[in-house]
This record gives sequence, C-alpha cells and structure tokens, in this order.
Amino acid sequence: MLAHPRSLALLLSASVLTGCAVGPDYKAPEIALSPTFLGQQGIDRRPVQHQADLTIWWAAFNDPLLTRLVALALEQNLDIAQTAARVAQSRAALRYADAALLPAANASISAARAYQSVETPLGQVLNATPGFDRYGSSYEANLGASWEIDVFGGLRRGQEAAHAAYEASEAGAVATGLAVAAQTADVYVMIRGLQARIAIARQQVETRRRLLAIVRLQVEKGIAAELQMNQAEGSLTRAEAQVPVLEAGLDAAMNALDVLLGVPPGTHRAELAPVVPVPVAPGLAATGTPAEMIRRRPDLIAAERRLAAANARIGVAISEYYPKFSLAALLGSATAIASGNLFTAAASQSQGVLGLRWRLFDFGRVDAQIEAARGQEAEALAAYRLAVLRAAEDVENAFSALVKREAQVGILTRGEASLTRARENSLAAYQGGVVSLIEVLDADGNLLQVRDAMAQAQTEAARAAIASFRALGGGWDAGSKRLYSHLSTTQQR
Repeated sequence: MLAHPRSLALLLSASVLTGCAVGPDYKAPEIALSPTFLGQQGIDRRPVQHQADLTIWWAAFNDPLLTRLVALALEQNLDIAQTAARVAQSRAALRYADAALLPAANASISAARAYQSVETPLGQVLNATPGFDRYGSSYEANLGASWEIDVFGGLRRGQEAAHAAYEASEAGAVATGLAVAAQTADVYVMIRGLQARIAIARQQVETRRRLLAIVRLQVEKGIAAELQMNQAEGSLTRAEAQVPVLEAGLDAAMNALDVLLGVPPGTHRAELAPVVPVPVAPGLAATGTPAEMIRRRPDLIAAERRLAAANARIGVAISEYYPKFSLAALLGSATAIASGNLFTAAASQSQGVLGLRWRLFDFGRVDAQIEAARGQEAEALAAYRLAVLRAAEDVENAFSALVKREAQVGILTRGEASLTRARENSLAAYQGGVVSLIEVLDADGNLLQVRDAMAQAQTEAARAAIASFRALGGGWDAGSKRLYSHLSTTQQR
C-alpha cells in the first residue's frame, strides 16, 4: 500500500535535510615520511650572503633581468594559458554540479494550425458531421518546474567530486606556473654559463694559436721537432672545435627562453647578448619538513584533490542502487480557438507529478560502475603516494646537487688560485730568461681549463638551487593563492 503523498513528501524532505549521502566519506591519507630531509644539514651549513624568500625566490639571485624575465614568463607563457583555460572548464563543471541540486524551470508557448484531410477514416466521419470545419487552430502557454530530490546524496557526491576536481585544476595551474618560473630561471642560468664558457674557450683558442705560432717558428729555425708543431696544431683544433658546440648550445638555450616567454625565437637575443656573471645561488630559508612540503607543493595538492574527487565518485556510483525521486509541476493555459480566451479560467490547466525511477533489474551494471569507481580511487591513491615520494626524491637530489656543486666550486677556486700563481711564476721566469714562452702559454691553458670547469660548476650550483626552490614548492603563497590569482587575471586579459 502506497503512503499518503503528504507523508511521503515529509519523509523525502527529512532525508534531504539530514544530509546523509551514500558512499565513503573522504579522509586524507596518512603518508609516512622522515621528520627532516637527509640533505638538510648540508643546506644549513652553506656559507651564503643572503637568504631567499621562498615565495619569490628568483628575486634573491639579485639579477634584475632574471626577475623581469620570470615575470614576463608568468604573464605570457602559453602552457600557463592552457592550464588557466582548464581551470575555467572545471569552474563551469562545478557550477553545473551545483545547479543539479536546484529546481529547474522552463516556459513554453506554442501555436498550431492544422488542415484535416477528408479522405482518411477520421476525416470522412468528421466531414459527415454538420458544421465540420477542416481548419483547426490551437494555442498553448505553460510554465513548468522540476526537481530531483537528492534523498541518498548522489547529486551531493557529484557536487563534492566537481568541487575537488576544480581545486585540483587550480593547484595544477599553480604547479604549471611554478614550473615555468623555474624553467625560465634555469634556462637563463644556462645562458649565462654558456656565455662564460664561450669566452673562456675563445681565450683558450687564442692561447693555442700563440703557442702554435711559436712552435712553428722554432721548427723553421730547427730548434724544435715537427712533432711538437703537430701536437700544437692538434691542441688548437680541439680548442676551436669546442666553440661551435658551445655556441649551438647557447642558441638553443636562447630560443628555448623565448618560447617560455611566449614570443618567437630571437626576440630577446640582443637583450641577452651582453655577458654577465652566472648568478650566485642564495640561501634557502625556511625549507620546512617533508610534511610541510606536502602541504605546500601545488602538484601534491592537485594529486590529493584528484584522490578526493575519485572518492566522491564512488558515492555517485553507489547512489544508483537507490530510487530517484522527483517533483514536477506545470501551470498553463490552452485553447483550440484564437478568440482571446487563452488565459481565462476555462482555458487554464495544471499538473503535479511525484516521480520515481529505480534501476531494479540493472544491478549488474551498477556493480560494474561501483567497481570501476573504486578502481579509479585506488589508482588516484597510488598516484598520490608516488607523487609524494618523488617530491621527496626531488628535494633530496636537489639538496645533494647544490651542496656538492658548491663544494666543487670551492675546490676549483683553490685550484684556480694555485694555477694563477703558477702562471705568474712562469711569466716572471720567462721575463728573466729562465723558461720559454711555451711554458707561459701552457700555464695559461691549464688556468683556462680550470676556469671552464669552474664556470660549469657555478652554473650547475645555481641550477641546483633553482631545482631546490621548485622541489620545495616555492614561488607562491599557499595561504592567499597569490600566484594563481595573478595567473587568472593574466588569462582574462
């Protein structure tokens, strides 16, 4: 026996107000991580002149051009534009999920005119009726409304999933922005390092040419063997061959920087042409713990939100086990003549419907949907745990590279000082007539080799610092979502 409609309506209203929703409630997973980073002590012992603010770490390199290029990249990069567009799509999906919980209303107006055939059975009967008019007109105006009552929470779980997906897209946009900022700084440092190495390589070529000229003169005078000249020629060739390779790398790096800035290759080449030293890596202030890194890194936030969305979709699938209730109403007016009585009491019409839809004999498909949703949730959980581990790996690798590269710079600095003194001593001996110019040029060559290695080490140290800032999630204020607000504003322009 069916319940009284009023009692049923009260029961449905009470179910909705209690807020019960089928499916598992989401709980953020526990991640076991060490209390500190393994490389933290080495980072803390670094001798640095100043500390970097993690939210705007690129400014701590004290290079105005680097700071300006990063700002341009955040405004113009096309990867960021794509992620901002995906955020807009997720925002629209969230609005759609919100609207699904609300009633829907529609209005319709129609007018029709028909001409009846007298050759059909119905037409023959009507034609035999006195006063039959083969023409007929009808007019109708209606206002309807419908509402699916979310008794078991399927729509609310869908709204929960859409909200988590939107938050994931927001965090993903921030992660893209941070990656672009880090890539821009990384390429810029590579450019400065390559410029320094090209200058050293050209000095090396000039030194080897002078050496070859002296040896060739000695061979012509019979003082040196031709073997020495061949060796000098080979040394010059090796030095000359390094220059085109480094120049090609510099061209590629400058082109890559322009693409990051969203402009055609070559746009900023003239601006980058003046050679300046490789920026010195600043200190890392407030690196925090691995647990704090999880809460700060936007890519991990995005992975966790995707997990929350997958969890909510399990409830959406489970809700298909239960009946769906809906309310519908119609209020309007209809008439078959055009005599102005369309909206009179005689022409009025109304309807109220309490609907029930239940997939009674479809549980096999529902089971499959639930199993698929649980599988997606398990996949999202594994992806999140893996993302956390890889984030910790990124930090440890960046810390290790930074400390070791700076140690290498220190060793090479001492080596440069020793070879500089050796070169000065050989020059003094040459001026005193004790040694030949060959010894002086050899000392120059050794000194330039060490300087080249030091330029590489300085470049890699700065790149390791950039990788550390990126791995720690630096570059945005997680509390105010400052970088994401900037990205959204940029996309709307």
